[in-house]
Formats: sequence, structure tokens, C-alpha cells
Amino acid sequence: MMGKPERRVFVNDEDCPIRNVVAQIGDKWSMLILFALVDGADRFNSLKSRIVGISQRMLTQTLRDLEREGYVSRTVYPEVPVRVEYELTKMGRDIVKPLYKLVSWAEKHHDEIRLCREEYDKRKDS
Repeated sequence: MMGKPERRVFVNDEDCPIRNVVAQIGDKWSMLILFALVDGADRFNSLKSRIVGISQRMLTQTLRDLEREGYVSRTVYPEVPVRVEYELTKMGRDIVKPLYKLVSWAEKHHDEIRLCREEYDKRKDS
């Protein structure tokens, strides 16, 4: 008789790829910024106007985080006034591919998920 397969253990440390990598791109704004840059390099104010609801502070911090992770590059052009553009790196373009599948899945199931939430909330409130 076969025993149960061993279950994976998820450790809350820097060696866990889920915690260390996936959590960063799974925050509230990172995926939106990555997808905004799929169309090509863009400037800060343009990104801010295209990502409705993001504050200047949050856009700045998230762009810095994405640059630190290697998904986004920042280029400063020595013009007057100075022009700064952000664009996806090769790794940024690579991560967007599997994320696109997740986003497509979310779009396909969005209405169903909303109904499940409503039904759950109704049961919980009764």
C-alpha cells in the first residue's frame, strides 16, 4: 500500500522563491506597471496617468523596486529639462509572458469570481 505523498513545506525566508520573487510582482501595483511598459519605454508622468489611482510616491517606490529586481531599466537623458524613461529589461519581458496567462485567466473568470464572493458574503452574513 502506498503512503501519502510528502507535502511541500514553505519556509518564510529569503530562499523561498514564492516569498522572495513572486510576492514582489504580486503586489498591488507591480503587474500593472509591467503591463503598462509592454508597449515600450514610457515616462513617469505618462505611466502615472495610465495607471489610474496610483500615487506619485507609490509609482516612484514600485519603479525603484522593479528596477532593483531587474525587471525595469531607468534611462536618464541629459536634456533640459532632464528626460527619464522606464522600460522593461529582457527579464521584465520574460516575466510578462507567464503573467499574461494569469491576467487572461483572471479576465475570463472575473464574473464567476465576483459571484462566488457575493455568495460567500451572503452565507457569512446569515
